[in-house]
Amino acid sequence: MKMDSLDLVFKALAHPIRRRILDLVADQDGCNVNQVCSHFEVSRISVLRHINVLEEAGLLTSEKRWRDRLLYFNAVPIQLIYDRWTSKYSALWARDLARIKYAIESEEEPL
Repeated sequence: MKMDSLDLVFKALAHPIRRRILDLVADQDGCNVNQVCSHFEVSRISVLRHINVLEEAGLLTSEKRWRDRLLYFNAVPIQLIYDRWTSKYSALWARDLARIKYAIESEEEPL
């Protein structure tokens, strides 16, 4: 079964260690794998597997520089998810909130 790109993003974001890795890399773009591994009590291999899942989902990119693997946060997949659902539903909520506002204002008695 082949997962589409959104499935990969949701799968990647489902794990707390991967979310923490994203936070670390976003705070220090271009950090190396050793810097990320130092924040976890799990094995380096485990952290590398999480990094690979994040790369597969497109949330991280890496660059090999000498012996270091530098990590960079890519917000595009998250932005695509945000755009897909929030723009559709924000108009709905804005319309409903405007209706509630007008209904409340029309029922208020003057002071």
